[in-house]
Amino acid sequence: HVEMTDAEPKGTVFIVHDWDGLTDYEKSRAKMLATLGYNAVAIDLFGVDAKLEGRDDYRRETGALYRDRSAFRARLSAAVDAGKPVSEAGGKTFIIGYCFGGAAVLEAARAAMGLDGYVSFHGGLGTPEGQDYAMTDAPVLLLHGSADPVSGMDDLAGLLQQLQTAGVPHDAEVFGGARHSFTVAGSRDYDAEADAKSWDALLRFLDRNG
Repeated sequence: HVEMTDAEPKGTVFIVHDWDGLTDYEKSRAKMLATLGYNAVAIDLFGVDAKLEGRDDYRRETGALYRDRSAFRARLSAAVDAGKPVSEAGGKTFIIGYCFGGAAVLEAARAAMGLDGYVSFHGGLGTPEGQDYAMTDAPVLLLHGSADPVSGMDDLAGLLQQLQTAGVPHDAEVFGGARHSFTVAGSRDYDAEADAKSWDALLRFLDRNG
């Protein structure tokens, strides 16, 4: 799903969906970015034939990629390549993701996909065995809730240490009391203040690295 800005593009932002696949949520974020001067590409890592009717389906699709990291990276790379006609329109290119998409962004960062910045919103923060950030080629921004039960503060601290050790430029903003999915309006864990603050942090990151 592509949203093109009407202005001279400041850059392009790829958006990776959470565990329920590409939905109106990611499309709405793409529209928000387009109104702010960015071309936006909401990508689908599961494919149009994926059956996504409930939690078991979501676990199946995400689990398959978590188990096969080569396939995970191949799909990310293919999506970025498919979006090149958009990203080559002008400006730098970034990738952001939510929940599962946040974990996907970090996978892309470890794979050094030639992008200009990587941003995770309440994403999975674990690093698979055998992987590291030695090849990461651009700044990383982590936007996370202090009460996230999926990836907690120990996970965040561990990731920050890995980024520091690898010499990767990085920042993290932690939103007190925010839980998993704090940016998803209508969800049980939605936190309007953390949502607004994290979006502002993203825009500052894009501006700073654009």
